[in-house]
Amino acid sequence: MKFCISGNGAMAHAHLKAIREIEGAVVTVIQSRTQAGAERAAAEYGVATATTDFERAIERADVDAVIITGPTQIHAAQAELAMRAGKHVLIEIPMCDSVADAERIVQVQKETGVTAMAGHVRRFNPSHQYLTRKFRAGEIRLQQLQAHTHFFRRTNMNALGQSRSWVDHLLWHHACHTVDLFSYQTGERVSEAFALQGPYDPELGIAMDMGIVMKTPSGAICVLSLSFNDEGPIGSPYRYICDKGTWVSFYDDLADGFGKKIDLTGVATSMNGFENQDREFIAAIRERRSPICSVSDALETMKLLGKLEDQLIAQAGLPA
Repeated sequence: MKFCISGNGAMAHAHLKAIREIEGAVVTVIQSRTQAGAERAAAEYGVATATTDFERAIERADVDAVIITGPTQIHAAQAELAMRAGKHVLIEIPMCDSVADAERIVQVQKETGVTAMAGHVRRFNPSHQYLTRKFRAGEIRLQQLQAHTHFFRRTNMNALGQSRSWVDHLLWHHACHTVDLFSYQTGERVSEAFALQGPYDPELGIAMDMGIVMKTPSGAICVLSLSFNDEGPIGSPYRYICDKGTWVSFYDDLADGFGKKIDLTGVATSMNGFENQDREFIAAIRERRSPICSVSDALETMKLLGKLEDQLIAQAGLPA
């Protein structure tokens, strides 16, 4: 399985590291906005070709699939180009930043028949997988999920501390992880949801603080706090308060409510969520089936984010 990775930021590096651990998979092309950036990443990971030309990259015979990790604002256009070129696509979260673009991605996937997956890595972290299985088996019941997604991002930097050419977003990117995970783990569509946000940053043009509350028909609730103003370690801890115990997940690691680490041996092939996700993408392509978190599966999450955005626009008194 030969891959083109579009982008050379933090998420591109996460996939480059993951794919080199998967037998029978190789990255043959890195495409990025600048030639220098593409060449640096290619040299670091031993990738043969570095380019800035996305359309030429996806037309290459040595590319079977494309992992899109660049700016959110171009995800939809790149995904459509790749699918219409007959390439399978894995689109980093969020797959786009509007409901209309999400619906277009789903429609193009249906027209082309390629495998198209949204990169909701939380579904594949061993910590979250461990709890998902317990929920599905009826061993425990989720009562409240408390999630914090906090960064210090008052300048336009990525997770590697590098300057970004585009502006990130608390709702469409970072909230997307938890909105999807909550619905996926409960097996229910969110029935009630409400969002609030703080002031817009005058330079970045986005809200820097946000809160979201959700509820499912069975009564499980989720309380999500998001901030780009938090002076402390970058992180997204999840506290699962259940009828029989409490667990705290931090990416691939899991502890009980008192901090005792849970042994996750055997929960997944890898202790790296990105590797598990990329393995699922490859398996779905080879087995000619829909992947876990196909773009169609992810559409409901995008629709809920759209409703929350409408609430926030109304609160701010902005035109819809």
